[in-house]
This record gives sequence, C-alpha cells and structure tokens, in this order.
Amino acid sequence: MNPVVFHRTPVGDATIFHREAGPRDAPAVLLLHGFPTSSHMFRHLIPRLADRFRVIAPDLPGFGFSEAPGRDRFAYTFDHLAQVMQDFTDAIGLERHALYVFDYGAPVGWRMAMARPERITALITQNGNAYEVGLSDGWGPTRAYWDDPSPANRDAMRAMLTLETTRWQYVHGAPDESQVAPEAYWLDVALMSRPGNDEIQLDLFLDYANNVALYPQVHAYFARHRPPLLAVWGRHDPFFLPAGAEAFRRDLPDAEVHLLDTGHFALETHVDEIAQRMREFLQRQAL
Repeated sequence: MNPVVFHRTPVGDATIFHREAGPRDAPAVLLLHGFPTSSHMFRHLIPRLADRFRVIAPDLPGFGFSEAPGRDRFAYTFDHLAQVMQDFTDAIGLERHALYVFDYGAPVGWRMAMARPERITALITQNGNAYEVGLSDGWGPTRAYWDDPSPANRDAMRAMLTLETTRWQYVHGAPDESQVAPEAYWLDVALMSRPGNDEIQLDLFLDYANNVALYPQVHAYFARHRPPLLAVWGRHDPFFLPAGAEAFRRDLPDAEVHLLDTGHFALETHVDEIAQRMREFLQRQAL
C-alpha cells in the first residue's frame, strides 16, 4: 500500500496544498490540474501510479486547498502561477520529473518546462492544449473578453462560475453521466464561492490570452528539446478539440496520441485506461 498523504508548503506569498503518494526515491510525476478544479481531480489516478512512481499533485494558488492570497498582493497571471509551481518543486526537493498537464495546468506546465527543460523527463497531456487549432468555438465569449475587457464582458464571464456550468463541464461528452461523481463539481463550486475567488477567476480568464500568444514559444521548445509526449484526450471536450491533440505531432513526430470516448474531465470516466497508458509510456522512457 502507498497511502496518499496531504501536505501544506509555504511558497512565497502562498501556502501550497498537495497530495502525494509513492516511494520518495521512485521516478517522480507532477500532476497539474486545471479550471475549475484542484488536485481532487487526481484522487483516483494517484493510487494507480503510486506503486511505481512518486506522484505529487499540488493545488494552484486560488484553487482547491492552497491559499488564495488577495489580488492586492498576488498577481493572478499564468506567469506567476508557473513561477509559484516552480518554487514549489524547489521547496519540496523535486528535481527531475515527468509532467502531467490538464487544462490550466498546460500553460503552467509549458512555462515550467521551457524555464527548466533539463528537469522534464516526459510530458503527459490530458486535454492540455498548445495549438490554436485545438481551441473550439466555445472560446467565443472569452475571446470577446480578451478583445474588450469591459465591465460588461467581464461580468458575462461569471456564467462560467456557476454550478450549472461546472456540472456541464464534467458531464458533457461523458459516455455515462452516472460515472461522474457529483462531489467533484460541488467541491469546485464551493471553493470558487469563497469571498473574492470570483474576481481571481475572472483575472485568469483575461490572462489566458497570453497563453495563446505563447504557443509559438512552446512549439519551439518541443522542436528543440524533443520531450517524450503522451496525449490522452477526451474527444468530446467542448473547449479543446481532438485536433489539438493531433497537433502535437507537428513538432513531436513521435508523440503518442489517444482519443478517448469521453469529455473534458476524462479521468472521471477513463481513469483505468489513462493510468495504464501512462504506466506503459513512462516505463518505455525507462522511468
């Protein structure tokens, strides 16, 4: 047995909560969650890897059980989140590791990989985008906000923070909604409902434009450093299209791409398949 343990680590202006399991001397895998969730999304994946790997899943600042410093003293940008996560790995003594990215975890992880490419042993992307072709028409309201961050457009984005929308993100495209645990989306909404968290999320929606602008640098990193990459992608994701998964082969011809019959939160319905593909992929990298 490799029980999951829970830690809190001071990192600059925030205290970072993380889940961890597996032998400390085993090859490491860092799991980065996305919006609107937390490391809770990895609750079923971590035990399926921990016999062979040291698995670490932090909550980003403003998410989950990590601290959410006030916007007056903490900049909620993806550059800053990436720096905090990089500092977090230093604080816990994590050096070389594989990196699993999902949704917001992708732009955070790409920045970490570009800053310290020597630390990345492999990449696993689960609906973690890096190509314009992967962005669906569902980004229309967000693009309008990027183009004109007026109070009206900012207020329109609040619809993304509701229970109805959050539940829809979880169940849309799932082959069987009964497989999606309701506590997952209820927890997300409860944590986003903390005072001031809505403004944090709206700041990050706006800053996401900088992630799209960063894509050419991400592609250059892929082409130069050739990290082994596995894409496991819910093909019915309403935000990140299958074309985004296939696009990794443009810069990484050896990338392994698997499209799954599910939606955005693929781990809710396909955790066994994803875990098995990860184990086989990582073992092929001699990790």
